[in-house]
Amino acid sequence: MDMAYTWLILGIIVALIILGVQFYSKRILTLKRIVEIFLLSLLVITVGIGSLWASIGHLFFANQVASYIGWAAGSPFQSEVAFTNLAFGILGLLCYWIRGNFWTATVIGISVFYLGAAITHISNMIASTNYSSGNVGADLVLNILVPLLLVGLLVAYKIMEERAVRIAIKSLERSL
Repeated sequence: MDMAYTWLILGIIVALIILGVQFYSKRILTLKRIVEIFLLSLLVITVGIGSLWASIGHLFFANQVASYIGWAAGSPFQSEVAFTNLAFGILGLLCYWIRGNFWTATVIGISVFYLGAAITHISNMIASTNYSSGNVGADLVLNILVPLLLVGLLVAYKIMEERAVRIAIKSLERSL
């Protein structure tokens, strides 16, 4: 299995463990809470820790990573990508403590980064016939899949959150 899938799978496993613990401790699990747990787990593990891991690779093992992608070694792009990953790693970890629109901003940012990387990899595949597994393998799949998952979970969470607010307001209005 490619290392790239590790962080997505680990994010899902952590979410399932948290759900299991909450279920066995007799906590009420609403659909909103389940979506929230999956979203938070993916933000912290997949985006946070996964991006920190990618940052280490691009910074300290730049030549090996470039070779894996099928790109020339020694380019300063490695440092730029390393610091971009470091920034998203920090944002992903901060999602544990900072909620609300911070999650939205993190999802938007990482999605633009990942989808932009996907476009770059596909363009490189077409223009340079670069079929290296680091260019068109698991990383490309995840550059598309992770934003779709994050955006989908975020939209679902926001819709359920808005519904809960509307229900609370109606309940309050009825009690007045």
